[in-house]
Amino acid sequence: VYPVAENRHEQGILRDSVAPASISSGDAEAACELSVRAVAELQGVGIFCIELFQAQDGRLLINEIAPRPHNSGHYTLDACTVSQFEQQVRVTCGLPLGEVRLLSPAVMVNLLGDEVTVVMSGEGGRETFSTPGASVHLYGKRVIRPGRKMGHVTFTAPEREIAVASAQQFLSRVQNSPSAVPSPS
Repeated sequence: VYPVAENRHEQGILRDSVAPASISSGDAEAACELSVRAVAELQGVGIFCIELFQAQDGRLLINEIAPRPHNSGHYTLDACTVSQFEQQVRVTCGLPLGEVRLLSPAVMVNLLGDEVTVVMSGEGGRETFSTPGASVHLYGKRVIRPGRKMGHVTFTAPEREIAVASAQQFLSRVQNSPSAVPSPS
């Protein structure tokens, strides 16, 4: 089971995921237990992403079960001992699962629409690629549309707050760039 990540959405699109989530260890344990029970009921094989909401009364509610690697787990590429993608290959090939451990706190920020051009051009690219702990992942999509996930940047750091600050600074720079087109409202 991967560490619980905290997701933030804008206009129904995943904007970023932070791992570990800023929840109590008891809530994280309850989320993992509920997720394991849900997947066991499905009797599926492979990677599953379980999206939960926490109600105001503290109850955990399942919103989505994705039977595949999921965008909210992309941080595992840079911040875990084994990524969700590698685990999927291991399961598919009948290989032993890798030990899952968070190596460092991480924030995964989706690159939406024209934001990808900011990352890949001039000063924006230099700033992004020179940010300590920043890893850029581009998906190779040829058509750019507002709100379309074109890639992501993962920020890792020794402390959660540092990763979050790097991601917030990056988002502010990208969203305020004159070459970025806002996502649809």
